[in-house]
Amino acid sequence: MKWSVYALRYAHREAIAREHFISAPDPHDAPMAMDYFVWLLRNADREILVDTGFSEATAVRRNRKLTRSVGTALEELGSDPDTIQDVVITHLHYDHAGNLDLFPRARLHLQDREMAFATGRHMCSPFVRHAFEVDDVVTMVRAVYAERVVYHDGHAEIAPGVTLHLAGGHTAGLQMVRVETDTGPIVLASDASHYYANMGLGRPYPIVFHVGDMLEGWRKAVALADGDDRRVIPGHDPLVLERFAALPGSNGETVQLHLGPTP
Repeated sequence: MKWSVYALRYAHREAIAREHFISAPDPHDAPMAMDYFVWLLRNADREILVDTGFSEATAVRRNRKLTRSVGTALEELGSDPDTIQDVVITHLHYDHAGNLDLFPRARLHLQDREMAFATGRHMCSPFVRHAFEVDDVVTMVRAVYAERVVYHDGHAEIAPGVTLHLAGGHTAGLQMVRVETDTGPIVLASDASHYYANMGLGRPYPIVFHVGDMLEGWRKAVALADGDDRRVIPGHDPLVLERFAALPGSNGETVQLHLGPTP
């Protein structure tokens, strides 16, 4: 059964281009805003959420601006967080793995390497751990002890037409999600590529654990999209809202990835 896939923007930040590239393209001080998304997969039988965003408390602590809460974004799409049974966490950074308490009935899908990374020796480095919130990691550990975490080691199918793929790069255990839709596959790259331009220009995002894995992740993402890079969805690019059709009534804050990129 094919899936509908929605990108829901929940936060926005003004920024400049040089923040988003190891070797910034000129002009290096050009504005380049950052959007924050979660993604909802839906068919006639079930829903799967990809990532859980960050909370209002984290927004205040990190000087970020919520445009709406993740719970509100889902409810506006007719989804009840309390009934979602599967949540994929692409990686454990604060903007992808907060709000876990909103989904008390969900199985949490995570790569083995990501949990080992987030609780291992590299977290002794302030540079590496800066993008993690310790409370989010502890919440995930508690979910492990509550037998709610489903670990994966590389490729896995979690539902017909929905597969997980280890990418690494940005973090040690970052995973991408490939979804079958009526118009073809959609690859939710998450932070394997923050922006279309990271992958398109071959310029990595500066928060990176392993540059080589990040570069290989881009190639894997395009291959998973059957060679069509337009169907690879970056984790933070405002252009996503321009390149896909808006959901009617969402004020452009939710787009329908399953309809394919607009001409």
